[in-house]
Amino acid sequence: MNLGAISLSKCFDLYLKKKKKKKMLMEERKSSSVSDVGAWGMNIISSVGIIMANKQLMSQTGFAFSFATTLTGFHFSATAMVGWISNATGYSESKSVPLWELLWFSIIANTSIAAMNFSLMLNSVGFYQISKLSMIPVVCVMEWILHGKQYSREVKMAVAVVVVGVGVCTVTDVKVNAKGFICALVAVLCTSLQQISIGSLQKKYSIGSFELLSKTAPIQALSLLTVGPFIDYCLTSKSIQNYSYTFNAFSFIVLSCSLAVFCNISQYLCIGRFSAVSFQVLGHMKTVCVLTLGWLLFDSEMTLKNISGMVLAVVGMVVYSWAVEIEKQGNAMVIPQTKSPLSDEELMLLKEGIEESGLRDEELAHVQKS
Repeated sequence: MNLGAISLSKCFDLYLKKKKKKKMLMEERKSSSVSDVGAWGMNIISSVGIIMANKQLMSQTGFAFSFATTLTGFHFSATAMVGWISNATGYSESKSVPLWELLWFSIIANTSIAAMNFSLMLNSVGFYQISKLSMIPVVCVMEWILHGKQYSREVKMAVAVVVVGVGVCTVTDVKVNAKGFICALVAVLCTSLQQISIGSLQKKYSIGSFELLSKTAPIQALSLLTVGPFIDYCLTSKSIQNYSYTFNAFSFIVLSCSLAVFCNISQYLCIGRFSAVSFQVLGHMKTVCVLTLGWLLFDSEMTLKNISGMVLAVVGMVVYSWAVEIEKQGNAMVIPQTKSPLSDEELMLLKEGIEESGLRDEELAHVQKS
């Protein structure tokens, strides 16, 4: 049998396999897009839900449970329990991550929570909102410093539009003092670093979002439940031991913990799938939803300033999504333009097949002449 024909046949088989692989990758991308939407949807719904539940739980007109740090400890306890059940039943796989990395991450995350609570206590609501908005540019700068990440002009413009829009609809009075400024600075730096670390740890150790959360949640729960009551006492001058629990208050605590599990899982999912910057930018959709639901459910004031700010923020988010997609397509087109549609192995087989086929033809011609 002609050796060149055999080589060409092998090359053709490899080509068909490659086409099949490309088709499978396209299907996986479509499935991934659906999963991306699901992750964002779960994060927005659970985040808005937990804000509404905590507002009823912690407000003086509700159940006056004003122990925010301890409540966060309850949240991570519920998350840790779900993670333990998942690992015990074999639903999720437990991968190894160095203990010092988990401890370092937990310290950063818990410092972020405590500093945010102190910042809200010491500063005006307006400055607190400004400090939260500043996380977007801080995350951008940190990712540039730590990972050398570059951003296109369109992405930068979209981020600016989102920051201005959310600022218009949320920032009112702005008052700041030295202690409050320091707490806000620590909160912004720690929160930004924590969100970047979520994605970095997942990539570094090839670990899933839920598996990473299952490892960090118990450490955060234990530390927050230990120091949380003391922090809450400093913030409110009230002791959680003196709180009078009712069935309705306990029910809302359980509801808050249940929503926190979905909120924590979806946060790790979103940052793992996208980036800390995308999580910050698109995450402000929750702010728009909270303002809207506050107006619908709690008779909060809705002014023209609020509406214009929300519209501007949504426009910024749409532009940001478009800019990121354009950036991805641009990066994806760079390599294919300079690369042959066939792999090196396919090219080698094709070359060998042509050469061997040519030699065989020459031999046949020589035989016929003789």
